[in-house]
Amino acid sequence: MSQQALIRGEVNFRAGDGVLVPIPDGPVDIEISEDSVTLGWVDGPNPGSAAIPRDEYERYVSEGKIRTIG
Repeated sequence: MSQQALIRGEVNFRAGDGVLVPIPDGPVDIEISEDSVTLGWVDGPNPGSAAIPRDEYERYVSEGKIRTIG
């Protein structure tokens, strides 16, 4: 399922086994699967994408840090 959303607050993803990396505030495309959610965004000229666990995504939504559109 594909949706549009806005990032409003501190939303992070883990790059491999590394440190947490912030996703910039603004619009994102989200693809929801059974166990994860993929977020895609553009930060200036640089596109980005990250997959986060579905329970983490749901926590960000409940905290108002990810706001779905529509």
